[in-house]
Amino acid sequence: MRRFVRDNGLSLGFGIAFLFALAGQAAAGHAEFNNQLATDGLAQISFGNYLMSSDFAVDVTENWQSEYLQFFLYIVATVWLLQRGSPESKALNKAGTESDQEQRTGEHARHDSPRWAGIGGARQALFSRSLGLVMGGLFLLSWLAQSISGVAAYNEQQLRQLQAPIDWGNYLASADFWSRSLQNWQSELLAVASMAILSVYLRQRGSPESKPVGTPHTSTGVEG
Repeated sequence: MRRFVRDNGLSLGFGIAFLFALAGQAAAGHAEFNNQLATDGLAQISFGNYLMSSDFAVDVTENWQSEYLQFFLYIVATVWLLQRGSPESKALNKAGTESDQEQRTGEHARHDSPRWAGIGGARQALFSRSLGLVMGGLFLLSWLAQSISGVAAYNEQQLRQLQAPIDWGNYLASADFWSRSLQNWQSELLAVASMAILSVYLRQRGSPESKPVGTPHTSTGVEG
C-alpha cells in the first residue's frame, strides 16, 4: 500500500485535492443559490437537490471544459511551437512530429515499448496521437455538458423573471454562454503563456516543471 501511494502520489494528491475543492464549491454554491432564492422570494432547496441542479452542473462543467481546452491546445501546440530557454518547450531543433527513431516507433520500438508503438499502420497513428485526441474529446464532451446545463440554468432564471425561455441553439449564440466560456479560456491561456516564459528565468528546485537551478537561461527543453 505504501509503495502504491508513493508510485501514484501525484495523481492521488491532485485527485483528493480535486474532491475537497469540488465539495467546497458545492457547499458555497448551495449557500449562494439559496441566498438568491431568498432574495427572489422563493423557497430554498436542499443540498442534495442543489447537487442535481443545472446551476451546479454549469458551474462545474464550464471550468472543466476550459481546463481540458488548455491541455489540448498545449499538447498539440508544443509539437510545433517553441520557447527558447523554457523547460515547457522542446529543444529548438526538434519542432514537428520527429522521426521514428526519436519517437521509438516502428522498427525502432524497444522490447518494453507499448505494443501499438511498433505495430505500424492505423493503430500506431492513433496511439501516437491518443493523448491529444482524448483531451480534445474530453473538452468537447464537457463543452457539450456545459451548454446543456447552461441553457437549463439560463431558462430557469428567465422563468423567475417572467421572461420567455430560449432553445439550445439560441443559447449557443447568447452572451451568457460565451461570457462563461471566454472568461475561463482567457485565464487558462494566460496561465500557460506565463508558465512558458517565467520558467525561462525562474527556478523551482527539484521540480520537473523547472530547469535545474544552475542551468543557463538559454537552455531549452531541460527539466530538473
